[in-house]
Amino acid sequence: MGRKKASPDVWGSYEARRRRGAQGWWYVVGLLALAAVLVVAVGPGRVAAWFGAEDTSALPAETARPENAPATPLAKGPTGAHPFRGSPAARWADGRDGITVPGARATGWMNKAQVADALADTVDFLAASNLDPAVLRGERPREAIALINPHQKDMREFLKTAFSAPTREQNPLHLFSRFDTTLVQPATKVIKTRGRLDYRAGKNGAVQVTSDVTFVYALERAGGGEVTRTIVRRELVVNWDDPSRIITEPGTFSLVSFKSVSANGGCDKAKPLYAPTFDSDRAAGKDIEATGPEKDPYDRSEDVGTLSDSDECGAVSRL
Repeated sequence: MGRKKASPDVWGSYEARRRRGAQGWWYVVGLLALAAVLVVAVGPGRVAAWFGAEDTSALPAETARPENAPATPLAKGPTGAHPFRGSPAARWADGRDGITVPGARATGWMNKAQVADALADTVDFLAASNLDPAVLRGERPREAIALINPHQKDMREFLKTAFSAPTREQNPLHLFSRFDTTLVQPATKVIKTRGRLDYRAGKNGAVQVTSDVTFVYALERAGGGEVTRTIVRRELVVNWDDPSRIITEPGTFSLVSFKSVSANGGCDKAKPLYAPTFDSDRAAGKDIEATGPEKDPYDRSEDVGTLSDSDECGAVSRL
């Protein structure tokens, strides 16, 4: 049986690169946008047609990249009472609990306690960027921005443009999860997450922290009703710099790179808000045909970069 294409999906990446500046200082001098777009390929009613008992037992924490995509649960689709039903995320942890943080050890210019603080602050940034209810409804992510090195000139310019006159390349969705509240509202306060942090010694003694986290949002139409999901995976690399060698401020990091891919968020890469669609929209023909290969947004076995290396509206296999 054929299946119709589903809601638009943006898979985009944004990468910051660092070069040596005057007098031996290091600072970010350029941002390279690598944007790609996909379209969801879940036919109307396809999810709702899944039946069977669903395993909702909690998964163990993710400590390394998995080798395979998670199995498709055999269950009905999402409802207001069961917003993650039919999704692998039903077994994921809630919010910050789904982000695995490794044990701290002295690294680079930091001692063990300082590394522990840097890891905790990195999780704070992820939470302030992707879990804060005010940010999700489109407000400025002030707590998250406060953690970014204010001396990182290109990031200041990026943020200024992203929130005043967003473009494909300078768009807040490259870093922050924000939704069009004229279209959707949260179906639950719970946001399912799965991912991990890693760290190593970086250049000039920095502690470089990499995070790779998938966020699953359950949403209903503004005013209530039909439920859908938007899935966002983000890879973030930050440097907690040695203040004796890098111009920085206490308690802030420098962004090295950031990449993201999303399912059912919209194909307009200049729009600064995710705009999910629903099964009934797709049944009514409010859709964009996929032009790229199909991807699974729950598959964390692939590198984020391999998912965002196209400028097409590709397809995703499930929500």
